[in-house]
Amino acid sequence: MSIDYILSVEDMNVHYGDFQAVFDVSMHFERGKIISIIGSNGAGKSTLLNSIMGLHKQSSGRIVFEGNDVSSLKTSKRVGLGVSMAPEGSMIFESMSVMENLLMGAYLKQSKAKRDELIEKVFTLFPILNEKSGQLATFLSGGQRQMLALARAIMSDPKVIICDEVSLGLAPIIIKDIYERIKEINSEGVTVVLVEQEVKRSLRYSDYSYVIVKGKVVMEGASKDLPIDEVKDAYFGINKYA
Repeated sequence: MSIDYILSVEDMNVHYGDFQAVFDVSMHFERGKIISIIGSNGAGKSTLLNSIMGLHKQSSGRIVFEGNDVSSLKTSKRVGLGVSMAPEGSMIFESMSVMENLLMGAYLKQSKAKRDELIEKVFTLFPILNEKSGQLATFLSGGQRQMLALARAIMSDPKVIICDEVSLGLAPIIIKDIYERIKEINSEGVTVVLVEQEVKRSLRYSDYSYVIVKGKVVMEGASKDLPIDEVKDAYFGINKYA
């Protein structure tokens, strides 16, 4: 039986001027699964995400969503098709209220039509955001900011959510809570791409993992089958992964 890949990156190369940040990367994200992309700071994860979202143009290769080449589409068109990104929690609109931030996520026609339903959904997932809906986002804690970033991504009613470093700088108990919410989001059929630096957590919560070092995929496989010591060696660029 063939695997249903909702999103694929095929032979992608990305440059910033003369500097190459991503080298011949191919990744395939199975529909309804949680896929992790593991890599240290500077491994090329953010560049890869920006290219998938259309924020930075790849030099070569293509992005395929539900069988269609979307490589030339603007970011808003990709979001409209069903690909959304939840950035690290500092990237919220601090001068806006929590509710205004959420409504910014529902700016497309199809999500505007479901706005009330989506608001109810995110308030069920993150009750604290309901409590603080009228409060300026600048006064939220780090964990609440990350919840807001995730909730704003959900407001576009996506089929795929890319979560970029959602645990960065947060206390372990908050991280666990956010990851449990991510599992809930996934249980409703949304494909989740986790971009993380923390190896154990990435493997524990995902179905499939890619390890990226210096802009190249050096290891991949079912998360439960990947030897954690080898993943760590790859992460730190030890021996054959250097």
